[in-house]
Amino acid sequence: MVILGYVRLLRSRSVLTLWVGQSLSVFGDRLYAMAVMWIAFEESGAYAMGLVAIAESVPYILLGTIGRRLVGRFGSLRALATVDVVRAGLVATLPLVWTHLGLVGALALVLVAGFAGAVFDPNLGALTPELVEKRDVQAVSGLMDLSGRIARIAGPGAAGLLLAIMPMTTLFWLDGATFLVSAAVLGRHSPVVRQDRAPAKEAAPVQARMLLRTRPDTAVAIGIHGVGIAAHTVALALPAFITLQLGAGAGTYGAALAATGAGALAANGLAGNLRLPPNLPAFYCLAWAVSGAALAAIALAGSVPALLALSVLLGAVNPFVQVALVTHLSGFPPAHRLRLMSVDLTVIRTAGTASMLFVPALAADRPSLAFAVAGLGLVGVGLLGAVLAARWAPVGSGSVQEPVGAGAGERTRGR
Repeated sequence: MVILGYVRLLRSRSVLTLWVGQSLSVFGDRLYAMAVMWIAFEESGAYAMGLVAIAESVPYILLGTIGRRLVGRFGSLRALATVDVVRAGLVATLPLVWTHLGLVGALALVLVAGFAGAVFDPNLGALTPELVEKRDVQAVSGLMDLSGRIARIAGPGAAGLLLAIMPMTTLFWLDGATFLVSAAVLGRHSPVVRQDRAPAKEAAPVQARMLLRTRPDTAVAIGIHGVGIAAHTVALALPAFITLQLGAGAGTYGAALAATGAGALAANGLAGNLRLPPNLPAFYCLAWAVSGAALAAIALAGSVPALLALSVLLGAVNPFVQVALVTHLSGFPPAHRLRLMSVDLTVIRTAGTASMLFVPALAADRPSLAFAVAGLGLVGVGLLGAVLAARWAPVGSGSVQEPVGAGAGERTRGR
């Protein structure tokens, strides 16, 4: 079974440490996201929810654009443990800040928490490939994707349940506790870097612009990521689609979300362990095109079973998208990998935030048309990206890419 590859990886103490730390941090992130949106609505209304969403994304955009040096200072598990301690304190005090300082004070705290997340996320992603042999990079990427997906499903569900049985303040205290446990796990162990993952000479620091000019296929993949995130914002109009076209209600909406999650979990083992095509950027763009086709097909869904089947397909594509890009970026030297992952986070946060400002409102009245336009647009852009990525791929590149900045003859072997 493909899942045995994950079991083998988890026997490594370093991988297990990072996996547990990531699971707890992502669970805390999802719990926090659900809780902060609820308290924003409860205390200040729907307008505050939009402001909170923007305040969470701004730090990712800023640090990804001008904060390369600051992000690079947190490139160890112990540094990330410190970040999680800070996040624990911020999360635990948020209800008190909102009570005594109001919306402005709460937004300031959310902004600081966003900066903590913006240094934590790319560094954690950049550290992961260093713990395994090159042949296991795809599998460990799939393993981390699996833990993240489980946490993203469990976090909002747990928040909804806990909100029904305990005060808001207690929920935020529990959320802070998840970050403290994550910090304890990450800070207790130093990762054992595999010898074949440590290059003899680290590449010199390079600006993101130069990295992307040197590897235009990587630039295309990151750009397509932003387009894909923006196009999938149309999913926020799914309740309107279900009501207007299917005549169904909240139960169907919940079932569609569950089907998407089930499809992602079912496909994760395949994405992490099946051999992917050598040209990962091109494959990545094609995967987004498939996702776009599923979005467009939703516009034609005339029954609940059809919608659920398409939701499963949408979910099943997601792990392949995530694993392909992370595996591709993992082939770069650590410093370059961190920079590119930070740029990728900047792109998707910018695209997601910008699209959320107008896509849901435009899609609400004619959701079927919105799904068709967003889906077909993503298909077209994904196919174009695949052609460009295939055309611009370095000669002889494999599924683990050549590191930018390596000297002549120091190319990384593909699998």
